[in-house]
Amino acid sequence: MKLWDKGISIDKKIEQFTVGNDREIDIHIAKYDVIASRAHAKMLQKIGIISVEELVDLLGGLKALETQIDNGTFIIDEQFEDVHSKIEFELTKSLGEVGKKIHTARSRNDQVLVACHLYYKDNLSLIKDKTQVLFNTLLDLADKYKDKVLPGYTHLQVAMPSSFGLWFSAYAELMIDDVYMLNAAIKTVDQNPLGSAAGYGSSFPIDRELTTKEMGFATLKYNVVAAQMGRGKNERTIAAALGGLCNTLSRFAMDVCLYMSQNFGFVSFPDELTTGSSIMPHKKNPDVFELIRGKCNKIQALQTEMILITNNLPSGYHRDFQLLKENMIAAFEELKDILDIFNFSIQQIIVKDIDINDDKYKYLFTVDNINTLVVEGQSFREAYQKIGGQVQDGTYVPDTSKKHTHVGSIHNLSLDKIKAKFPK
Repeated sequence: MKLWDKGISIDKKIEQFTVGNDREIDIHIAKYDVIASRAHAKMLQKIGIISVEELVDLLGGLKALETQIDNGTFIIDEQFEDVHSKIEFELTKSLGEVGKKIHTARSRNDQVLVACHLYYKDNLSLIKDKTQVLFNTLLDLADKYKDKVLPGYTHLQVAMPSSFGLWFSAYAELMIDDVYMLNAAIKTVDQNPLGSAAGYGSSFPIDRELTTKEMGFATLKYNVVAAQMGRGKNERTIAAALGGLCNTLSRFAMDVCLYMSQNFGFVSFPDELTTGSSIMPHKKNPDVFELIRGKCNKIQALQTEMILITNNLPSGYHRDFQLLKENMIAAFEELKDILDIFNFSIQQIIVKDIDINDDKYKYLFTVDNINTLVVEGQSFREAYQKIGGQVQDGTYVPDTSKKHTHVGSIHNLSLDKIKAKFPK
């Protein structure tokens, strides 16, 4: 069954190519099509297209389908092109003629669009929630290990003293910026496109304010052409937001992989969180964090894909838009898993004691020692040359006693202020 079926058979090869993976993908938006159909039915009754009795029947039929979706028993069979045709078929099968009325004053275009808006809105909020869980975990770890020294690096060369507290809370605070972007993406999709139909509205006197309120949107996309042109724009915005968070997670995962290596030896994990080698029995590989890194980098590439699919398309609907759903939805489902496994794993990190007296960390405190000389009255340039000369002639002896007291530094992490910054 196809919503656009006019009784003309279509070549099977063409059908298979044009349907693509919609049946599998649409399972993720099935419940949102039900939500939108419920709101649409209520609106149709209000404007006199269907009766109160017909509305009751439609709401009952939609509730039955919603139960199937929630129970995992809802299936989009091969005879259906997508979830939208499946739901209309089931309503017609169980309710008869009234089931055929549900499509009045809407197109498959705005059906897909509103279901995607609802899916994106819900899942962006879920990503935000999971990000906050990881954020809180990192702040707890920062507080727990605030006094554990960690060498800081620039250019991968030993640079200045840092701490595990500084490291954990750095990534926590970066995620606040990522949440700003997620909130911007939520605001973009929190606009009701239903009623735009095929992109040019309807001659029925539909009530778009009613459906906006029924579905819980903050506002509606007033201009029907703008609503349809939101396809692609929504996805580009979301992909940028997801990619920003993935950039943070990928870099963090890279740090973990680096710090686990024997050449650094700063952290470790319980054996059950690592994998081994088929030929090297000593190996404890950080496969979880390597896969997080790879999966996050893959999601970062999504924005480019969304841009290239939709770039320079003229106004109106184009079938290219069908290609947006698959990898967008896959990215959401993947990122939710990534955040869960990252939080699960990082809680079990083993922070090792680092011997700052090891010869390779000898120059970790040169800047602090220069600053001490400045406080004692020397100019910075004189102090720099003096310590630099000691480094060159091998007479430098580090003084590790200096404290960093300013806000956000190694001895003043300001964790409470970082926690308060997280968007409400």
